[in-house]
Amino acid sequence: MTIRHTALAAVLALAPLAGPALAGEVGPSRAHPIDLGAVSGVAYYTVEPQGFRVVATLADGAEGTPLRVTSILAPGQSVVLSTPRIAGAVPVELVISREADTLLVHDTSIVTN
Repeated sequence: MTIRHTALAAVLALAPLAGPALAGEVGPSRAHPIDLGAVSGVAYYTVEPQGFRVVATLADGAEGTPLRVTSILAPGQSVVLSTPRIAGAVPVELVISREADTLLVHDTSIVTN
């Protein structure tokens, strides 16, 4: 099995553990779905001495090359994952932020009235 297939299998294996795709709090080692339109996947975090290690694995469908983004967040820090749209349109964007001892995921491209 290639690395690509192994990474994709990991993403698909974690998907059933994922909670709703809406903004909200994420627990340690619990997968949270990510949908950025053209790419999707999951994110989770672990608690480490340096901070919260956030790992997001994304791919463009089953045949796309997986991409893993890792970031260590201290309180008050955040990481943004986004995909562009046509010129002038708001990008599809997901903000993962740490507030004290809580990790929050917020889809900024969702507009509520």
